[in-house]
Amino acid sequence: MTLSESTELAASIRALETVEVLHALRKPPLECLRPNVWESMLSRRAKATFYTVAGPLMRLNGLLYFYLRAPHKGNLRVHLGPGQKNYIDGWVNVDANMFTGKCDVWADLRSSLPFHDETVEAMYSHHVIEHLPNLPFHFAEVYRCLRPGGMYRVGGPNGDSAIVKFVENDKSWFSDFPDKRESIGGRFENFIFCRKEHLTILTFSFLEELMSNAGFVEICRCLPGKESSDVGRFQACLQKEDESDFDNPHTLIVEARK
Repeated sequence: MTLSESTELAASIRALETVEVLHALRKPPLECLRPNVWESMLSRRAKATFYTVAGPLMRLNGLLYFYLRAPHKGNLRVHLGPGQKNYIDGWVNVDANMFTGKCDVWADLRSSLPFHDETVEAMYSHHVIEHLPNLPFHFAEVYRCLRPGGMYRVGGPNGDSAIVKFVENDKSWFSDFPDKRESIGGRFENFIFCRKEHLTILTFSFLEELMSNAGFVEICRCLPGKESSDVGRFQACLQKEDESDFDNPHTLIVEARK
């Protein structure tokens, strides 16, 4: 074990002594475009406290999975951020929220993914990456884990559609969640930033650039719940995706191949 890993282990053991703090932060799930966002959304301070306390434990658990359980060869199918309702049987479901969600591996998705190089044949995330602070790192990690020919299907709030509907002044396309807003600007801000839960706007051109820079090819846009360039791999994922407007989808789905 390296010095940095020993230090991280010690920090994790100390964090165990205050793990009851995590239980005070439990919240029921809600629909903020995806079911694994907590209902009465945690304040920024409470969320920072959660990650301060739980972060070392999640990283330790990720390391333990990586060294003790993750296969060195294989054809894993990995689901990032299943929450409570979107757990996929037969996939390895990874989430930071094991308290109100359901997962196989408890790990911090902001950190390195707990899988060996080229051991994953399919990776899926749905309304997850808009919460991550470093998207170039995330896509590089996904690319590292995928086998040659492996695919990533990623979905998030559709900035392209939101811009179109904002310009059209179509308030009905937007909801008034998480804050009740009557103006088109207020509803647009709700959708894009979701009371600062979302850290960026997602558009196809932006995701195409990020994925291309990471090395992905055959980058394409798909209709949520209806389309995939590899239905055999992602059929279970399609069944988890809801959409009410297929002309201007609320969710942007992008697939790409390593």
